[in-house]
Amino acid sequence: MSGLEPLFSLSKSLKEEDYTLPAYFIGHGSPMNGIENNVFSQSWAQIGKEYPTPNAVLVVSAHWLTRGTYITAMEHPKTIHDFGGFPQKLFDVQYPAPGNPSLALDTTKLVTSTKVELDHEWGLDHGVWTVVRHMYPDANIPVLQLSIDYGKPAQFHYDLGKELLALRKKGVLVIGSGNMVHNLGAVAWDKLNEPEYGYDWAIEMNTVFKDKISKGDVKSLIEYTKLHKASSLAIPTPDHYFPLLYTLGLQAQKDTITFFNDKAVGGSLTMTSVKIGL
Repeated sequence: MSGLEPLFSLSKSLKEEDYTLPAYFIGHGSPMNGIENNVFSQSWAQIGKEYPTPNAVLVVSAHWLTRGTYITAMEHPKTIHDFGGFPQKLFDVQYPAPGNPSLALDTTKLVTSTKVELDHEWGLDHGVWTVVRHMYPDANIPVLQLSIDYGKPAQFHYDLGKELLALRKKGVLVIGSGNMVHNLGAVAWDKLNEPEYGYDWAIEMNTVFKDKISKGDVKSLIEYTKLHKASSLAIPTPDHYFPLLYTLGLQAQKDTITFFNDKAVGGSLTMTSVKIGL
């Protein structure tokens, strides 16, 4: 019976629904997307209208890197403005979504590949609230955040994502938030307002990512440093890439894959996003 204990525990806080929510990898891009009305934020808002209201949202963000794995477990997570050099109106934004300590505790028991610790200090960083506030502007749905153990290899993050699959059946919307191609050091700042401007290597790498995802070639995506000659340009550091692996781990056998917001920004970034499931 011990193998069933995590599912029994999860059922204490959330009942099993008669539907399975999709899972997402969201290219979140600039924090300004959190307050702008553009093609990216419009697509996030549409997600919030397409499905039954989730019981909770769980986000793996590129901006919470830790030693060990943590999940936010406070009643009222704070809004974190983890950026600089942007207009004051962005810093003024608050997203007062509640937390769900019971779900946080149950999730620590659901994951068996590593120890997940309860966190009462972090909150919701911009990889979370800039996206979710467009989906659920009333901030009335519990939002939790799972950290990325940055010392672990890519396989670890994919495998951990697989363990979160049961949450989808419990009405939890699980999101990985990062960017497939993310090289801030190479951004063409003078081209930020030029629609879909991407360097050749960024566009080529983005195409490779989509091809491997579509074919279910997870092994190649886990071994991303060997994927392409431009891998080191697209992923100079894996912080924004690891959330994709969590999302891919959430794919069930019959789930379809859809891409959206498939656009380059500033030469060396792509906003390409992935929907897993119907």
